Amino acid sequence: MEHDEAVDDASDSAATPCGVCVPPRSFQSLHLLPQHGAHSQLPAGPRDPPRRPLHCPGPPPQSQWRLLAACTQLTAGQKCNLTRAFKDRYEQYQARIQAFTLSQTSNWTVSEKFLPLTDTVLGPPDVSLSGCGDCLLLRLGAPIAMEFSPTYRVHVQRTRDGVQFNLSLPYKEETVITYLQPGVEYCVTVSIWSVFNKNTVSSAPHCAFTSPPPSRISYVVMLGLLAAVCALGLLLILLHFYGLQGFKVLRKCLSTTLCGGGVSIEQSAQMSAVQHLKEGSADCLLTAQRLLRNTSDGERKSMERTVKSNV
Repeated sequence: MEHDEAVDDASDSAATPCGVCVPPRSFQSLHLLPQHGAHSQLPAGPRDPPRRPLHCPGPPPQSQWRLLAACTQLTAGQKCNLTRAFKDRYEQYQARIQAFTLSQTSNWTVSEKFLPLTDTVLGPPDVSLSGCGDCLLLRLGAPIAMEFSPTYRVHVQRTRDGVQFNLSLPYKEETVITYLQPGVEYCVTVSIWSVFNKNTVSSAPHCAFTSPPPSRISYVVMLGLLAAVCALGLLLILLHFYGLQGFKVLRKCLSTTLCGGGVSIEQSAQMSAVQHLKEGSADCLLTAQRLLRNTSDGERKSMERTVKSNV
């Protein structure tokens, strides 16, 4: 808890009938007055409720105020931490401040009453977040010294689509948030809640993946392997198709003779497939068919003559 008093505020309080105007360049002094029953916090900014300057003839007796040595000789813009000064959480406190220069002194400006039990600002807590597969491991810092154990309110939001939910958990050093999607990023904010104190400040969002997300490099490698397999399969199919066509042509050419030559069937069978493919044509195939037909007719006639002679 911090107190930040500007010189202008002290000057405003001096505008009362018994006040003294103070130049802008001045020093401030802070006193603390314990009052049995509660604590009072000095306003820290323009949003705080207005203070009530002490009416004339003056402040309470000097013996009731205790000077805070750490908060003397403050200049404009400096802050004074009163946390250690407010020791008893059930006791009310008030603080007063005065601005002064070498020649002038302002009236005392007194703060509102402050009770640490109900008016202390709680949080933000210390938060650490990490993934654990399909869950999140939430680590919380040790709570401040409180009479009653606080409850931690955890707000969980999925980064991808904004789906969110809330949890109310007792304090544990480590808490596991389960039933989450693996490989997905979640953001968590934590605040402290107490029955007697509603002044809480949430922690900053802490984000983590439940498990490491898939690497983009692995996607590229998988796509490359898939493309290579598809290309290899297509190549094998093309080779198989053209191989069958070439084999059919080779069989036809092996059963023919070369065009314009007197090569027999036995000699043509010994020639390479490349030569037959180069020299084979429609005319060659027709000539080969005629030769085969004549050859088969001659063989058939010779076989008939042989049978007749045997008979």
